[in-house]
Amino acid sequence: MIYYGTQICPDCVRATKILDKLKIEHKYVDITQNTNNMREFLKLRDTREEFKEIKELGLIGIPCFLMPDGSISFDLR
Repeated sequence: MIYYGTQICPDCVRATKILDKLKIEHKYVDITQNTNNMREFLKLRDTREEFKEIKELGLIGIPCFLMPDGSISFDLR
């Protein structure tokens, strides 16, 4: 699983703690760490239908979890 987030997002901080506590294997991409990470996330966000409603609401779409099967989730449920 690839997890897109940032440490300045309270929901992402909570998600990181849950993933670490449950020892769920993941690759963390901090979208505010550098421009390459931001570009990677924006390419995903701008090409996937799952983000349509989020963008319409003016939200960013993190935390975002890209699953091994290609599906996207915005929560850990």
